[in-house]
Amino acid sequence: MKAIAVPELFKEEVNTLVSIGYYPNEEEVVKDAIRSLLEERTNLRVEVAIKLFMEEKISIGKAAETAGVSTIEFKEILGRRGILRKIGSESIKVLETKVQGLERLIK
Repeated sequence: MKAIAVPELFKEEVNTLVSIGYYPNEEEVVKDAIRSLLEERTNLRVEVAIKLFMEEKISIGKAAETAGVSTIEFKEILGRRGILRKIGSESIKVLETKVQGLERLIK
């Protein structure tokens, strides 16, 4: 994992939290801060979920979970934003190739 740079503005506070043993290291402080931010700002959770879903990094179920809504609600959010969902995961060309391969096996 890439090292997380703590902004100079918060360096002293982060170092203090680590030195008093509240967190084992800077990375844990930053992770907790981001986790708290996303819990507090639900709109950010939705934005992150949409972006990751659009980049096909997470499934629609995981995106809904990340956004803190049901799958149906997440689909509605996508619809309101005019975001089309790809229903199948493979292109027609890939599917045709698979069908041809199966036809060869059957013969």
